[in-house]
Amino acid sequence: MINIISNIIISMGIVFVTLGIIGIYRFESFYKRALVSSIVDTTGYLTLMFGIILKEGLSFFSLKVSFIVLITLIVNPLISHAITRSAYISGYKLRKD
Repeated sequence: MINIISNIIISMGIVFVTLGIIGIYRFESFYKRALVSSIVDTTGYLTLMFGIILKEGLSFFSLKVSFIVLITLIVNPLISHAITRSAYISGYKLRKD
């Protein structure tokens, strides 16, 4: 039963990432694309990793995956902020359509 649930959660993560990648092309602005890619990256990654942890059960492997997820939760927003802030400070201009 847990195997089926974990497969459903992993499939949801893959679908979320796929739809998010398609959704990135919908936006024209660099800043909107950076926001959407950050959200899709974090949420899709968390969903996939949660499914993998469920599939493996409580083990040393799931502890290592949980530690990697914790580091990703801390680092990913910081990296996205650094990229968009550096673009803003460097004077990146948005195109006028």
